[in-house]
Amino acid sequence: MNEAKTRKELIDKQLQEAGWNINDQTQVGIEYDINVGLPDGVSEPQTPYQGHQYSDYVLYGKDGKVLAVVEAKKTSVNAELGREQAKQYCQNIQNESGGELPFCFYTNGHEIFYWDLGNYPPKKVIGFPTRDDLERYSYIRRNRKPLAQELINTDIAGRDYQIHAIRSVMEGIEKKRQKFLLVMATGTGKTRTTIAMVDALMRAGWAERVLFLVDRIALRNQALEAFKEFLPNEPRWPKVGEKEIAKDRRIYTSTYPTMLNIIRDEDYSLSPHFFDLIVIDESHRSIYNTYQEVLDYFNTTTLGLTATPTDVIDHNTFKLFECEDGLPSFAYSYEEAVNNIPPYLCDFQVMKIQTKFQEDGISKRTISLEDQKNLILQGKEVAEINFEGTDLEKSVINKGTNVTIVKEFMEESIKDPNGVLPGKTIFFCSTKAHARRIEKIFDSLYPEYTGELAKVIVSDDPRVYGKGGLLHQFTHNDMPRVAVSVDMLDTGIDVRELVNLVFVKPVYSYTKFWQMIGRGTRLLEPTKMKPWCAEKDAFLILDCWDNFEYFKLNPKGKELKGQIPLPVRFVGIRIDKIETALEKEKPEIAQKEIEKLRSQISELPKKSVVIQDSKPDLAKVEDDAFWNHLTPEKIEFLRHTIKPLFRTVSQSDFKAMRFNKDVLEISLAHLSEESEKYDTLKENIITVVSELPMSINIVAKNEAYIKKVLTNNFWSTVLDEGFDVLAETLAPLIKYREQKGPLDGPSKLNLQDVIQTKEMVEFGPKNEAVSISKYREMVEAKIAELIEKNPILQKIKSGEKVTEEEAEQLAEELHEEDPHITEQLLRKVYNHQKAKFIQFIKHILGIEILESFDAEVSRLVQAFIKEHSNLSTRQIEFLNLLKDYIIERGEIEKRDLISSPFTIIHPKGIRGVFTPSEIKEILALTEKFAA
Repeated sequence: MNEAKTRKELIDKQLQEAGWNINDQTQVGIEYDINVGLPDGVSEPQTPYQGHQYSDYVLYGKDGKVLAVVEAKKTSVNAELGREQAKQYCQNIQNESGGELPFCFYTNGHEIFYWDLGNYPPKKVIGFPTRDDLERYSYIRRNRKPLAQELINTDIAGRDYQIHAIRSVMEGIEKKRQKFLLVMATGTGKTRTTIAMVDALMRAGWAERVLFLVDRIALRNQALEAFKEFLPNEPRWPKVGEKEIAKDRRIYTSTYPTMLNIIRDEDYSLSPHFFDLIVIDESHRSIYNTYQEVLDYFNTTTLGLTATPTDVIDHNTFKLFECEDGLPSFAYSYEEAVNNIPPYLCDFQVMKIQTKFQEDGISKRTISLEDQKNLILQGKEVAEINFEGTDLEKSVINKGTNVTIVKEFMEESIKDPNGVLPGKTIFFCSTKAHARRIEKIFDSLYPEYTGELAKVIVSDDPRVYGKGGLLHQFTHNDMPRVAVSVDMLDTGIDVRELVNLVFVKPVYSYTKFWQMIGRGTRLLEPTKMKPWCAEKDAFLILDCWDNFEYFKLNPKGKELKGQIPLPVRFVGIRIDKIETALEKEKPEIAQKEIEKLRSQISELPKKSVVIQDSKPDLAKVEDDAFWNHLTPEKIEFLRHTIKPLFRTVSQSDFKAMRFNKDVLEISLAHLSEESEKYDTLKENIITVVSELPMSINIVAKNEAYIKKVLTNNFWSTVLDEGFDVLAETLAPLIKYREQKGPLDGPSKLNLQDVIQTKEMVEFGPKNEAVSISKYREMVEAKIAELIEKNPILQKIKSGEKVTEEEAEQLAEELHEEDPHITEQLLRKVYNHQKAKFIQFIKHILGIEILESFDAEVSRLVQAFIKEHSNLSTRQIEFLNLLKDYIIERGEIEKRDLISSPFTIIHPKGIRGVFTPSEIKEILALTEKFAA
């Protein structure tokens, strides 16, 4: 295709798709004349860079000025050959007009490159921008302010690590980076951090439209509410009831599938230049196959959010966001949040409980004699019952095991302030049927709560969503106390009052495991406490499937093998059949399958990013000449280049496609004369066809043919054309199939089970603190015991002053009562190196709050960072090092700030990081901790 044809048939259409009227000279200039000019005294051009140049296209703004240059090359030429030419045209147009530098594009009709000269390197894009897009780009480039001095709204995100995270991204943006990854533990405020970042970028003029992508509707609604709360004046999409995307908003929230449908919609075009920032929540999920299309489609700055620990994040995630493996743009771990002073997240305890059947299986050896008698009366052979513990909820369902687990939960769970009912709890179940069984057990064991204690909350139940829905009830009401769920509540749902998590299923993904634990890590907000949860020091995990032991032994969990999508397998079999037909010299079969393959290729979703990106490859197979003589090299091209494109097929009747695939596979076995494989595949198809219900009219119309297919004669005499008829006739009916499976499904038993193992598991960042908490309890109990008979304690309790001699006397008396009660130990246990003995006593009696030394240092340093939200990441790192230094040493002097370890951040220490006025403020801060 020459350049003129390329322009007419490809580039003109692409510009029209972006809203440009090729025939309107106020929008698009063709062969735009650029007068470069000649040096003084020269009358004729001496080089191609002098005199008149002609740009293939220029795109005009509404003010008539050139917004962009488009350089065209023919399809057979690499588009990047136009790079330097397009750049010179842009620069010459700017020199000629004295205006702004136009945006730069160069293309060969298949690939389009966009170059924001002087700001970012060239990048391949999916399509041209609209006029509005270019004018927005121009406005942003002209008006954006430096981000270094842009203040962060600390009312939205005011914690030190949140400010640090925002600064990390904003500094990266100013360094021309466009992809970022934040790794922040669940509950540390990823969404709030993002909203504060969006707010700063919008105020500074770097972003006008932002898309927040999530993987579930519940998380989309949660994000919408958060943006509404913190940025109430920014127009948001969607509003209640909106289905079609509006183009006049600033904040957009969407699920991956919704946005994928929008960008693939033939009738509704959303420009690939529509957004300035895309935030991908839970960016380790659903983005490497179909949904990566959404990210590839848009030309934008991209921010990924994940709670997955950095040491187990898939390397593809780091690659996607252009980070080195293990080095995200910013990371803040669960351990850091729990061990912060004061903590930002809640720690947890783990109780392992396992029943006899879970550990030893269900067999004659483990079933009680009474249950064995009952089974015999029911006509069952006890000797034939033999299941492993891992078979529970798979091939065998035993009500008694679930009853035992529910009873144990009610006994061991953290209760509400009344001490009767469990606090808010999630049961993580293996299947929806399992969840329904657990719900029924709660209802039958505790009928006094009239079916309100536990509720199944799953994604496909419409009653879950919206105000007043089950999820809203669980979050905002006293009842239900227990959410029984499958997958839906594993990630992203924010219920601060959760105090119990019950794992009634095995988990093999380490990422998912920590996401599930993350449901309980949020601390209560003092101003929003609910009557059913007045305090939360830790939460409890009841692990019924040894998950914690599994992840101790397998820290990264089980590797999940990628599954080849059905459409890709289907096309692969067709390519194999074409190759086999050619080898066996069956040209009529090969030609028939080639026509079907070409038809499949023509139906690939044209709006898909993957398909648009593969235009040069698809152009080869659109040419009739490609198919005239299929060489082994062409077959390999189809197999390795074209076949993978079928992963983009999503809108299809997959039940019909699976049947078509099975028929095609058996026809290939027939052609290859593989009799053993043929017989195996035949039995599978016969089973499927036999399950078509004759009670449905459309199926009954084909009854005679269906009966024929079920005969041996059909399979022994069928020819290749017969397989085509089989697929065409029955594939559309497969959706009516009544799958029968095993006669009884999983075995259902109701055998009494008992708890066999119950023990606390050491897991998590704070197990070492158990002895300290026990010591505190002992001291506090001893003082409570002595207060009735000790006059000095009574004096303190009544608010009277005590002398130093009385304080010393009290210390001696308490030490005599228990030799472990000393000022030195109290300082260690209450984490305050400078407090006096009498201060600890007042704290224990509740007269005054003794903030620990560590907490005081942390609070003051964090307050300093919050008050100076324009600090750079290096300055924040210096202040965090300062905090750690003071906590470790108990004091700091002025000369320490220009010595190690502060010289690690800058050779001059504090002098190399802060201005003199800032140093003065920091010295005033450190004086509070001076020796």
